[in-house]
Amino acid sequence: MALYSVVMLNISLELALNDAAYEDMAIKFLEHFTSIADAINQMSDGFGLWDPEDGFYYDHFHRGDDFFPLRVRSLVGLIPLMACLVLDGKYLDKLPGFRKQLNWFMENRKDRAGQIAYLNPNDDSYLLAIPSRGQLRSLLSYMLDEDEFLSPYGIRSVSRYHERHPYELDLDGKTYKVDYVPGESNTHMFGGNSNWRGPIWFCINYLIVEALKRHDYFYGNSFKVECPTGSGNQMRLRDVSMELSRRLVSVFLPNKLSYRPCHGNEERYATDEDWNQLVLFYEYFDPETGRGCGASHQTGWTALVAPLLDKIAVDRNRNAIQKNLSNEEKNSQDMQHPIYHL
Repeated sequence: MALYSVVMLNISLELALNDAAYEDMAIKFLEHFTSIADAINQMSDGFGLWDPEDGFYYDHFHRGDDFFPLRVRSLVGLIPLMACLVLDGKYLDKLPGFRKQLNWFMENRKDRAGQIAYLNPNDDSYLLAIPSRGQLRSLLSYMLDEDEFLSPYGIRSVSRYHERHPYELDLDGKTYKVDYVPGESNTHMFGGNSNWRGPIWFCINYLIVEALKRHDYFYGNSFKVECPTGSGNQMRLRDVSMELSRRLVSVFLPNKLSYRPCHGNEERYATDEDWNQLVLFYEYFDPETGRGCGASHQTGWTALVAPLLDKIAVDRNRNAIQKNLSNEEKNSQDMQHPIYHL
């Protein structure tokens, strides 16, 4: 819902450039976002989803007087980083009504304004995001850990940690368990479909890739993380997004023997000339092998591999051009991206 709010805020600001009536709508979605972020981060009542001990977001179980986190490391804990949006002064100058209301909000609603980050008092850029800088760093340490979420082919929907340490909940005399299931389900629950118990989903991975770019636009070179975690290899978030894009794209790229990971060991897709150019857009993918699972025609979201390929090509060209640019020209190029556009 926080992501929905910033998307609607973004649309409102775009429309407000031509119709000032949308500036009021934009401030409404700003207020919605900050209220949701406040609830998630336990800022007001102390009962949010952020767990300071683990440095991760968890679902909570609440029934009667029972209230406790369900310590399952899953996409639940990573989704909050997707809801982010950058507002820049040069665009806000074109929206005087929104800027005035934003200034009032920052001054008079400090209980909610704490969810809006800014680099320093003299900077005119704002970041709308659920995780703080410290929380973001903690989340990424899990997400980029190859023993947790980061697989050779993208971000797992459940951490591989639960392969060795299944989460168990005893409730009303029954034991419920969540473990890491990368491919086909190991139970008959949910129709025998593992779905969100480990596989890679392109739709969620794509949202993570785009969110990392927006966080990078705000933090820039001042924010680097290890990728993979523990490797000692420090990266800016835009470079992390490209690394994740390359891993996702590799699901579809043939190896030296013409086998594409998405088709597993099926020989006809590798060697039969009537089949080897047929690429299927599976519903989700095994994070250990890249093999496609579920329905084989999910072009509704798995086709997001196409813009990822395009972004990799653009990034490659940009890097080639930047080799011949001065530092001043490089900085100028960095600032040419749209600011608040999703």
